[in-house]
Amino acid sequence: MTSPTMRSLGTEHRDRLMHFATEVSFPEGTRIFEEGQSADHFWIVRTGTVTLDFCVPGRPPAVIESLGHGELIGWSWLFSPYVWQLGAEAMTLVRAYELDAAQVRQACQADPELATAVALWVARVVAHRLQSARARLLDLYAPHGSGLTDGP
Repeated sequence: MTSPTMRSLGTEHRDRLMHFATEVSFPEGTRIFEEGQSADHFWIVRTGTVTLDFCVPGRPPAVIESLGHGELIGWSWLFSPYVWQLGAEAMTLVRAYELDAAQVRQACQADPELATAVALWVARVVAHRLQSARARLLDLYAPHGSGLTDGP
């Protein structure tokens, strides 16, 4: 499955979002956000690799996906109560566009067409992340040879 990127927004809506963007960087090993923290910004990767993970009691965080160029870091900023559902870490030096979530939500309230485009983009990202998490959980926890597969 290919990951949903900024290209899926279309030029007009992508340009609108980029109006709010500032360039940032994260050194290798930086925790960009933690599960349970306030989701007040989001990022689009320019260069580098970010891993998404979630807490597993008694174990190190489980990595569910790696993100690269053009991919969205974070979606929890769009849904109340605006709290991160996953954690994120820079695995290499990461350069990204940072967007203020409140500004983008406000722009979406003022422009229903932008709101629809952003909601569909983020929905595609969420669907992809759920599939990645499912596959990773099966890799980690399904009994070997259990017969669990994606097909009928």
